[in-house]
Amino acid sequence: MHLDERQWAQVGDQVVEHLSRLIRFDTSNPPGNETPAALYLKQILEREGVEELQLLESAPRRGNLVARLRGDGSKRPLLLSTHLDVVPAEPEHWTHPPFSGTVADGMVWGRGALDMKHMAAMSLGVVLLARRLQLPLKRDIIFAAVADEEMAFDYGSRWLVENHPDLVRAEYGLSEMGGMLTPIAGRRCYPIQVAEKGVCWLRMRTSGQPGHGSTPHGDNAVVHLARALARLGDGRGMPIHLTRVAAGCLRTLAAGLPPRERLLLHGLLNRRLAPLALRGLPPEQRNDLRALLCNTVTPTRLQAGVKTNVIPSQAEAELDCRLLPGQMPEDAIREIRAIVGTVVDLDPLKVSPGVEFESNTELYDVVRRTLVAHDPAALPVPYMATAATDARQYARLGTTVYGFTPGQLEGDMQMMRLIHGHDERIPVASLHFGVRVLYDVVKEFCC
Repeated sequence: MHLDERQWAQVGDQVVEHLSRLIRFDTSNPPGNETPAALYLKQILEREGVEELQLLESAPRRGNLVARLRGDGSKRPLLLSTHLDVVPAEPEHWTHPPFSGTVADGMVWGRGALDMKHMAAMSLGVVLLARRLQLPLKRDIIFAAVADEEMAFDYGSRWLVENHPDLVRAEYGLSEMGGMLTPIAGRRCYPIQVAEKGVCWLRMRTSGQPGHGSTPHGDNAVVHLARALARLGDGRGMPIHLTRVAAGCLRTLAAGLPPRERLLLHGLLNRRLAPLALRGLPPEQRNDLRALLCNTVTPTRLQAGVKTNVIPSQAEAELDCRLLPGQMPEDAIREIRAIVGTVVDLDPLKVSPGVEFESNTELYDVVRRTLVAHDPAALPVPYMATAATDARQYARLGTTVYGFTPGQLEGDMQMMRLIHGHDERIPVASLHFGVRVLYDVVKEFCC
């Protein structure tokens, strides 16, 4: 059965309504409190006759919903994964209250609109359509709406993988950090996440001679730390490592760009020419592509001293370091020391490896062809996310997971500026576009 435009408009409107409702559940993490949002999804699915549903709490109020539509079992399942928790918001800086789910000016406003309750609403719409239309599925469709992605996965995907693996075990999965239109040099690029960087949070510590603040001296731990962080700067000194995913991304992008941009991107494929090529790019592209090619390090926290008139004996900074797939914490520590010297001590606080998936697969091909079918000017690009997602947890079960939450932002809206930022929002038109693309991917791949 094919839907006409009027019916698709109704489906899109339902997705908008579900997203607005989901945003109204304040699932800020910490503390999370995802159970009410998971219960909302469960009630919608129950009302539509979906029978295989489980709402599992890994801890009080930390709910995870897993639903399944059965196929004939001739092929292994497809997982549609979303997380229900969001980062906290500062309401005083928002045009509309962050947990109002306001629909205004052609947008759905609120924390989680892009990260990533829109995928929950679209996946819900896809599952409901598949159920209503009685699609002849060869694969099970698993819909997982989980807790705790914004912290450490401990109450969500990690907990499910370790305690209920059979509920989420799948051959392939679709999750976040890809599929959103990203114009580059006039081309309509759609990054598809096929890899993500690892996490290595570090503590940088310096030591010095304590004393009275009224008598300055040259062995001040705070000054040592400040100098080290100044040398670290924006991480430009971190060396380039060309991974397979980065090379594929650059070659795909270059093939569709004008001559100057094509030449610069080809320059990034040469380790000796890459620093020069980076300088020739606009700042925003330069930062994004440097993160694709290097282990990155960003100072995020500082701590020193107990009193204004006391020179402390130690000063500390916390660094958010992201590792390319295949890189280890000791690799990043060695690279940082080459920039700041031996005046600092560096100790890992939290480590989680990156992950990389094959893009030469049936699902990737379906995703690519479906995007082009809906947007003939689309340039699908294999992409590596710089942030951590639930994909690395599902990978432990052998699942190939692509970041693909299709959509189209408007004008100069940039996804990474809106995610975790003030006035997070998504165009209503993007949701209408996204649910159609996602449904067509799922229908072709699972039928």
